[in-house]
Amino acid sequence: MGDRPSIINMAVPDFSAEMTGGQTFSLSAHTGKKVVLYFYPKDNTPGCTTESLQFRDAHERFVKAGAEVFGISRDSLRSHEGFKAKLALPFELISDADETICTMFDVIVMKSMYGKKVRGIERSTFVIDAAGKIMKEWRGVKVPGHVDEVLEVIEGLA
Repeated sequence: MGDRPSIINMAVPDFSAEMTGGQTFSLSAHTGKKVVLYFYPKDNTPGCTTESLQFRDAHERFVKAGAEVFGISRDSLRSHEGFKAKLALPFELISDADETICTMFDVIVMKSMYGKKVRGIERSTFVIDAAGKIMKEWRGVKVPGHVDEVLEVIEGLA
């Protein structure tokens, strides 16, 4: 797991994907802003709910620091809309059902679930700077304290 090459300072190729609110996300539409992409395994699961609530509760601070936050998982838009409404998330969720973005960021890993090997998203967060380069990456994220760490980096870039 620790054998991935660093992608810090790598320019992120433009990509687009469907997201909640009937919108399409495209990275190029956010040039000039800092973008936080947090990849999470699944809507309505305990860790993902906690992480999303923490991003929600810190959202104003991200906005103040000039950053936009987006959650990404392989769930459908319909699932995302329900999850977003239930948690009153002030940001959009991107659906990556075909794993295009997950593959681009190399977040699909083999995990053990109840003794079986399954492919899934490794909880990961990426900060993309105003020029479209990756400034910071977190992989194998543990939820407690994570959002505060991301905020520190964003506020440090302000």
